[in-house]
Amino acid sequence: MNSLLLLLFGLGGQELLIVALVVLLFFGGKRIPELMKGMGKGMRSFKEGLKESTEIKDE
Repeated sequence: MNSLLLLLFGLGGQELLIVALVVLLFFGGKRIPELMKGMGKGMRSFKEGLKESTEIKDE
């Protein structure tokens, strides 16, 4: 999955490090876990929605 994202965006190790530092500067160390938790819940909800839509389509 990570390699797919890297291929899509063409980001290397240095670019990812810069992006991580910028995110850390904008949000601070305390907010990042909250953001990741919210992203995880959103992704889980999206996957469940996809699964439900394929089940409805199959019926």
